[in-house]
Amino acid sequence: MLGLRQKLSLGFGGLLLIILIIGIQSIIYLTRLGSSIDVILRENYRSVIACQEMKEALERMDSGILFISLGEKQQGTELIQKNQSVFERALQVELNNVTLPGEGEKAHQLKDLFQQYKETLHEIQGPDTSMGQKRDAYFSKLFPLFLQIKQTADSILEVNQKNMSDANNWARSNAAAAKRQMYILLLAGMIVAVGFVLFTGRWILRPVNRLIRSAEEIKQGNLELVIQSNSRDEIGQLSKTFNEMASALRESRRSDQKKLVRIQRATEQAFNSLPDAVAIVDPGGKVEVATETARNVFGLKPDKEIRSLPYRWMGEIFTEALGTGRTAEMKGGQRIVQQFVDGEEHYFRPEAIPILGSDVQPAGIVMVLQDVTQEREQEEMKRGIISTVSHQLKSPLTSVRMAIHLLLEEKVGSLTPQQVELLVAAREDSERLHSILNDLLDISRIESGKVQMNFRSVPPHTMVLEALEPFEMDFKDRGVALGTELPIDLPEVWADTVRMNHVFANLLSNALRHTPPGGKVTVLARADEDRVHFSVSDTGKGIPEQYLSRIFEQFFRVPDQGAETGAGLGLAIVKDIVEAHGGTVKVKSRLGQGSTFTFTLRRADRVPEEKREG
Repeated sequence: MLGLRQKLSLGFGGLLLIILIIGIQSIIYLTRLGSSIDVILRENYRSVIACQEMKEALERMDSGILFISLGEKQQGTELIQKNQSVFERALQVELNNVTLPGEGEKAHQLKDLFQQYKETLHEIQGPDTSMGQKRDAYFSKLFPLFLQIKQTADSILEVNQKNMSDANNWARSNAAAAKRQMYILLLAGMIVAVGFVLFTGRWILRPVNRLIRSAEEIKQGNLELVIQSNSRDEIGQLSKTFNEMASALRESRRSDQKKLVRIQRATEQAFNSLPDAVAIVDPGGKVEVATETARNVFGLKPDKEIRSLPYRWMGEIFTEALGTGRTAEMKGGQRIVQQFVDGEEHYFRPEAIPILGSDVQPAGIVMVLQDVTQEREQEEMKRGIISTVSHQLKSPLTSVRMAIHLLLEEKVGSLTPQQVELLVAAREDSERLHSILNDLLDISRIESGKVQMNFRSVPPHTMVLEALEPFEMDFKDRGVALGTELPIDLPEVWADTVRMNHVFANLLSNALRHTPPGGKVTVLARADEDRVHFSVSDTGKGIPEQYLSRIFEQFFRVPDQGAETGAGLGLAIVKDIVEAHGGTVKVKSRLGQGSTFTFTLRRADRVPEEKREG
């Protein structure tokens, strides 16, 4: 069986052979035509010219004799001598160019006749010959020789002209024959070329097109096709390899499908075992997989459109996560949703987490609705205990404080210096305990929503300067610079000034406590489209990175911060107050480079009119 290389070699070899034959034939016929032309030019044409020159020279010599007969001897003699040399030169050319049968005999005959002609001419030109003798010699001897020479030259001329005509006819016939053979060879070449093209389409193009169509089928997912090929050449081997590849892909797909089914079932089982409501949503907003809790509580069933559910907040955080590529949560202070499950009250914290593809674009969204019911109940219980304990401790603590105050004023008797020292220490501890109880009660009231907020439109400059005024002397006494960076075009904010003074007081007191003398604390503000961002930055020793995530927890204190550290409630109160205003608070810090606490408040011009009136 011929291979693809042999088939191509056969086709191109046939074309090459035709071209080679045409070339060789062209060279042969051109050589023959050249030879024919050479014969005409070299062998015959010279003889023809020589004969014509001899005839012309002979006639002029005859004219010279006529001049002599008429008495013009000198002119006739010159004419005879001049043309005699021409005749002899032409005769020599003819003698040297004898190429045809019989031409040599006639050429020598012509030579003998001219020799006789010269001898007779010499007699006529003799001085002793009379005019009558000259006339008789001319007509009896010289003129017959003239005619014989001319006839002999004509016969040589006719022989050469006939040979030239024969050579021309032979060249024409050869040219016609060459032309016919060229046509035949060209036709054969065209037939071979067409045959090669047809066989090329059968041998190469058709199988290649079949492979292309099969590749398109595989691209569209059809792995069940089999390419039929009976040839054993390279195309046949490629088809066989292609079939093996398709078979391997089929097996791989079956294996992947089994693996995918196992993973899908395992995922569904794992999903169903999760206590939280979790659903995977495609970029179009259609639910793909969901846990049992997500299906039963929130209606997140497979193929359900998330925007069609009666939860506006769910569509909002889905859209935000899909657009930004970051985790999205509910906005505002209320980030927990309430749902009744089997008649019982449950609380969920929703988050939309993007699934980023290889191009860093969201390929889907994971909706996580964490069940925080137990956490919330524990917080309620903790707040209740704290509130109860705080209230229960406040009354006896007030009595203790009053008793210490009376003792220090010596209302019930004088005191020794040691007694005064002990009572002063007791007073400081009781005041510190009183402050802690007030903070606990504030946290309890804020988290329970029982604190009445007096929101109003406030200029940021006024709010900041009022908050800084009580701390100016403390900063000056400690040797810490206190500065502000407040743009003059800051919009007014929607805030409770009393509570915001508490926020600034906590942040400024912390910054002063942890900034060494010579340092600086700066209060900054900037506005965006919806909010005003406030920052309190210091140049203190900073907070270790591992503690930043817990800095706003109640009772959390950063280790190794000195004896002046409070009970760990100040920042927790700051967080609760800011979130009650609908804002957020965060911290950035680097050890040895200071800390920056930032919180946001809503712009007054962005608050809806109904909330202003309320």
